[in-house]
Amino acid sequence: MWDPTTYLRFGDERSRPFHDLVARIPAERPRAVVDLGCGPGQLTTTLAERWPASRVRGLDSAPEMIERAEALGAPVDFTVADLRDWRPVGDEDVVVSNAALQWVPNHQALLRRWAVELPAGAWLAVQVPGNFDAPSHRALRAVADQPAWRAELAPLLRADPVDDPADYAALLTAAGCAVDAWETTYLHLLPARSGAEHPVLTWMEGTALRPVRAALDTAGWHAFRADLGVRLTAAYPVRQGQVYFPFRRVFVVAHTGDSAQENK
Repeated sequence: MWDPTTYLRFGDERSRPFHDLVARIPAERPRAVVDLGCGPGQLTTTLAERWPASRVRGLDSAPEMIERAEALGAPVDFTVADLRDWRPVGDEDVVVSNAALQWVPNHQALLRRWAVELPAGAWLAVQVPGNFDAPSHRALRAVADQPAWRAELAPLLRADPVDDPADYAALLTAAGCAVDAWETTYLHLLPARSGAEHPVLTWMEGTALRPVRAALDTAGWHAFRADLGVRLTAAYPVRQGQVYFPFRRVFVVAHTGDSAQENK
């Protein structure tokens, strides 16, 4: 289960890659705009603000996220749906998926299908976290690999669930698209308040630790969390009252063409 409140603890830091991604979409008057894996919806509403004449939809598989999104009262059609099942109907000129596809095994096949099925001239924009080799995730996998949790957690934590920009560019170029792909490492300066938990642990609770929490009972979760917290404190020391948290992101914006339609 997703917790929108926990996810939004670092809303400013999590939203910046979305805005950087969408800024590279030059569409002027798209007929329909779709946000696949829209989460609690705040960022999706900015798509409606940018393209007020467009039909904007947001899809997410978590009912609690869609409930939060609908409460915004924005001119967006929010729907509970699995992005793996979504298919274009013919007028989607902009499709965005921000920090969602890392949860989907073999999402590369999905990207190719979307690129081929979207109308010519459509924009497909994707951002995924590329920090799975960071100290935070190495610590997460190290704790999960201990005998107490290995059987339950090993199938849930993949070491390398996303590709590099060049791989995504090659995939979508082969599907007939013109591609802009890049990566950015953001340096988040997370406040470390006296007596509070380590901010990287708090950050991870909103995303990477979600499947761990769901798999463990209360006692196991507290023990796991305490062990991980010790490791994160060593990996990300507090300096000047804050933690310096580098976070790599991978971006790709693809523009479909006539050749994509020929590949259908």
